Amino acid sequence: MPSAQAPHYYEPPVFISALQIKEKIRVLGEQINRDYGQQEITAICTLKGSVLFYTDLLKELKMPIKCEFLGLSSYGNQTKSSGEVKVTLDLNEHLDGKHVIIFEDIVDSGLTLSYVLEYLKMRKPLSLKTAALLFKPEALQVKNLTIDYLGFKIENEFVVGYGLDYAQKFRGLPYIGKLNP
Repeated sequence: MPSAQAPHYYEPPVFISALQIKEKIRVLGEQINRDYGQQEITAICTLKGSVLFYTDLLKELKMPIKCEFLGLSSYGNQTKSSGEVKVTLDLNEHLDGKHVIIFEDIVDSGLTLSYVLEYLKMRKPLSLKTAALLFKPEALQVKNLTIDYLGFKIENEFVVGYGLDYAQKFRGLPYIGKLNP
């Protein structure tokens, strides 16, 4: 006979609340709207972790937008990037002569974002900018990496929620939490 109690589900403690995320996304949207006006942009979501950040930020934008998705992998089921970036899903759209913004969930070592920037520069966009929800300055290994639209700077801790995962878990949390080791 099944147990009357549901299995326990661990919920990490709140580090950045859903309300703080919502307000930061509103501010980032204002910045992007100011910078681009009515110029069309191609918005590239790096999968999978950036999906919530990407969709919520797109709702704030007032210009014409082409949506693209770029599948990347550098973590596997680890809490630290392997340093090796794999493209698991490529773009459908040509980028030459277009304004492009790459949407990242988190920049820690900077290796993934640096790889993506070089990968996309070869496609000759008119401009190439970056938007990241989180940035860990202490973990950065790439010099001169620019994040044009930045949500939060955080310490070098492993965080989950709001699209960020550990072994495909915790993506659906409406907030960002610290994962206890």
